[in-house]
Amino acid sequence: MDLAERLLKGDKRAAARLITMVENNDKDAIDVLSTIYKHTGKAKVVGITGPPGAGKSTLTDKLVKRLRQENKTVGIIAVDPTSPFTGGSILGDRIRMSDLNTDPGVFIRSMGTRGHLGGLSKATLGAVKILDAYGLDYILIETVGVGQSEVDIVKAADTVVMVMVPGLGDDIQAIKAGIMEIGDVFIINKADREGADRTKTEIQMMLDFNHGDWRPPVTKVVAIKNEGIEELVENLQEHENYLERTGKGIERRISNSEMEILHLTQQSLMSKVLDNNKNKNEIRSFAEKVAKRETDPYTISNKIIEQIIMENKDSVK
Repeated sequence: MDLAERLLKGDKRAAARLITMVENNDKDAIDVLSTIYKHTGKAKVVGITGPPGAGKSTLTDKLVKRLRQENKTVGIIAVDPTSPFTGGSILGDRIRMSDLNTDPGVFIRSMGTRGHLGGLSKATLGAVKILDAYGLDYILIETVGVGQSEVDIVKAADTVVMVMVPGLGDDIQAIKAGIMEIGDVFIINKADREGADRTKTEIQMMLDFNHGDWRPPVTKVVAIKNEGIEELVENLQEHENYLERTGKGIERRISNSEMEILHLTQQSLMSKVLDNNKNKNEIRSFAEKVAKRETDPYTISNKIIEQIIMENKDSVK
């Protein structure tokens, strides 16, 4: 039985192995992803993001335990900063969620960013599809939390939970042009601290500028005490109902699919340009001419694209 069949039959080891293959850019992984793709799209994908130190891991842990009370199966993709020593993830999130490891209804995977910008691992989208085909009800993606680049989460999630903490003050103003716009549900964690009400008011005032038909709820939570988790689950359900009722859910998935197609195409083109020494040497030669102003980068870029088209014209249908 091959990996795809094992995955679709609920084999946890097959899921783990396939994610590793995707992380390592194994060419066979693409074939498997193509095979299983028609079996995806059933899981509810929730992104959990926010500034470092907001308590995202604790919130994720409590949310998963609440979902498990309803017998929902849950996958957690914890995107960690890459270890400077091994190139792998630091695994801090898995340490904090260690008691979930023994739950057969929970799949936890830490993924190193490996230098990939945007707060998400390059392989995150592939991992989401694998866990979706594996048959989980919910897939939670907890991001690194590095500021404006967290907007990448919208490419993977149906619902984005923005986790904030009291005392951000001017920081909220600083980030409003980026990550504030992507939140579907706002959480003020560590709400037992001074300034929680003020932070809630500031966020709500900023949301007044959003003229969409979905008004993101803003909820105070103390995750470490398990306070406010029930309301968070209700907010997630309300947003899910909104997406289904208005058709915005399929719109979002179409938009995400469009971005993914463009991203994969870009990756493929870059690989064709850079994957052999001949091309690398040629680009170096071009770069020397550009640096000497013998030509310009725009002309060279067009020349490279034309070469790729000519090399592949026979295989294009």
